[in-house]
Amino acid sequence: MKYHLKRIAMLGMLPLLLLINACSSDDPDERAIRDREKILEYLEENDLDYYELESGVFIVIEEEGTGSNPNENSTVRMSYQGYLLNGEMFDSATNVNIFLPNTVRGFRKGVVEFKRGGNGIILIPSALGYGTTGTGTVPRNSVLIFHVEIIDFT
Repeated sequence: MKYHLKRIAMLGMLPLLLLINACSSDDPDERAIRDREKILEYLEENDLDYYELESGVFIVIEEEGTGSNPNENSTVRMSYQGYLLNGEMFDSATNVNIFLPNTVRGFRKGVVEFKRGGNGIILIPSALGYGTTGTGTVPRNSVLIFHVEIIDFT
């Protein structure tokens, strides 16, 4: 008899478990709000001057650079380091050519804000980065931080 009562009690919890799962961190609106809060906290903690793009990407210009900006279809010669919010570096490259259409949306939208010789930081909400799947050493739902230096572009 005890077995059946436990089973019934567990089945009674099923709707609650389904409700909790439905409210998980994969809700895109909820995730966007949390990502924005985390980015703003990072910017404040590091006392950075920034602006926010309509897409939700944040930009910190450290060196303005000169001339024009690349577009989202450009090949950009650049150096960069990619970090998670906890400071862990997940990627870096020096003096490489990157075809922007082959990058995550947030990176593409951020890089076009920099001119030749410019450098700074791009902060990318998870939905415009690697999203709910993650990649390699980047966990799912991760805010991404890229320190970039634009050398040239075509």
